[in-house]
Amino acid sequence: MKKLHKIILLFISNGLIFAHGVSESTVNAMADASLMDYLYFGAEHMVTGYDHILFLIGVLFFLTHYFDIFKFITAFTIAHCITLVFATFLGITANAYLIDAVIAFSVIYKGFENLDGFKKYFSIKPPNLIFMVFIFGLIHGFGLSTKLQEIAGEHDINLSLSQILSFNVGVELGQVVVLLIIFPLLSMLRGKFFDKISKFSNWGLIVAGIFLLCYQLNLFFTSDEHHIHPPEKKVDVEQHHHNH
Repeated sequence: MKKLHKIILLFISNGLIFAHGVSESTVNAMADASLMDYLYFGAEHMVTGYDHILFLIGVLFFLTHYFDIFKFITAFTIAHCITLVFATFLGITANAYLIDAVIAFSVIYKGFENLDGFKKYFSIKPPNLIFMVFIFGLIHGFGLSTKLQEIAGEHDINLSLSQILSFNVGVELGQVVVLLIIFPLLSMLRGKFFDKISKFSNWGLIVAGIFLLCYQLNLFFTSDEHHIHPPEKKVDVEQHHHNH
């Protein structure tokens, strides 16, 4: 229960606005951490990932039926699990700022789609929503993987498969906490003035997405890591050599 309380408090009070926050104490503890600790690290990473949360708000905004919520959240979850686990396990990475810029674009996209922008401005139907949620889920998962590998590389941590999976489970638990907060809040907004609230909120998503996009691109162009430098592969298959 203490872990759950800590996760909820992180979501409510964390001040890390521009990134998937992983506290310095968490980073320092990762080298000798247990699997339960990695589960907590994953949850912490998710509930402080404001770009992920904004995208989820966009996806859930007009959903009122539980089956629809289940369908879209499942597509997003499966997608980000695929890239989080496999990209980390295989040591596939990219520049974190560029990945986060694409994630920021996903927030812009969802706000624009919610405002019926494709029909209004391009006179076309928007792409299939569940397909786009799955595609953006892959990108969000790659962002999570890149951050995990970046931390592991900087601190010379050899990630085992069980640690990666524990981190992934933590991400899912963090997502559950986020959804348990977001959905009731969205339900409270549905009423007489929902149309006006909807326009204001989704324009807010677009503005927030543009801000995050510019922020990440600025970091990319001004950082010393302008070029992609994949960290050394730090994945250690669960004592793989035991069997030899």
